[in-house]
Amino acid sequence: MSMKPLTVLVIVASTRPGRLGPAIADWFVRATQPEAGVTVDVADLAEIGLPLFDEPEHPSSGVYVHEHTREWSRRVAAADAFVVVTPEYNYGMPAALKNAFDFLYHEWAWKPVGFVSYGNTSAGTRSVQMAKQVVTTLKMMPIGATVALRLADSTHEGRVLESAERDETARGVLRELSRVARVMRPLRLSDDPDDPGPVAVQPEDLPELLVLQRCCWVQEAVANDTLDLAPLRETLEELHASTSSWRLWCVRRHGRLIAAVRARRNGSEWLIGRLMVAPDQAGNGIGSRLLSFVEAQAPAEATHHALFTGRRSTRNIDFYTRAGYVLADAPDDSTVRLTKQR
Repeated sequence: MSMKPLTVLVIVASTRPGRLGPAIADWFVRATQPEAGVTVDVADLAEIGLPLFDEPEHPSSGVYVHEHTREWSRRVAAADAFVVVTPEYNYGMPAALKNAFDFLYHEWAWKPVGFVSYGNTSAGTRSVQMAKQVVTTLKMMPIGATVALRLADSTHEGRVLESAERDETARGVLRELSRVARVMRPLRLSDDPDDPGPVAVQPEDLPELLVLQRCCWVQEAVANDTLDLAPLRETLEELHASTSSWRLWCVRRHGRLIAAVRARRNGSEWLIGRLMVAPDQAGNGIGSRLLSFVEAQAPAEATHHALFTGRRSTRNIDFYTRAGYVLADAPDDSTVRLTKQR
């Protein structure tokens, strides 16, 4: 896991006309590239154009009704770490940055964040101090290395002045950010650092897994107005038999089986099924981490992921859409199929 390439999202916080944020972000990307094993993506909040927070559900629910939120969720969830390029407005961070933080919750968690600030007297450092209070509440980890640009000394005519020393400072931020991001990756598989994360299901797990499955699919039965669902009909013998064609993983917390998923190769697709989280554990990001885990288990021959859910399971469809899946064909009147390219 530690050798998997990292994705760093550089967030341009200012949205006002005439801003320096894009030029400073461009400088940071140029100064730090190429960095082996790191991909940098730039998210300009002015271009993204998030409205003032307008979701009816709390961000911790992961239920989003607006496409602008889903798109922002996908970009943030795909990142392993963040660099925030921010000015200072009246001793604080821009409102657009606070708003962007507030739209999401689980997507930020267990990821490091570095800051490139700019301004006059304080070089934007008071903006960073304010932002750190917010990011730590979102379970992000601010790193020690920073870049603070005093505009009179560092910029001219809208550009960052050439400086080998300044470039090396930027590279130091990215190096420290990358190091911390690799260490924090395992935390995103579990809320408990002592929990090993998803493990292969053993035969002795199957009775408890069957109970969890029936608890979880009661909600699906209500949403789709039918009890004619395979997970509710499945017997323990049938579940045992399924292990010959499916790979199954589960998550335990303090000894209790709280989540599970299965998958198998079907030609060129990695077919994912029975993703479930105990109802009292929902909303804690377990499902998102488990989905990322099972996607990473796909063999090299698989070109895409595929899964099915009930046509009226709107929460499931929203969840998978945020994770990058798109609706494909509908095999019948009660089921939809979603796919995602690897």
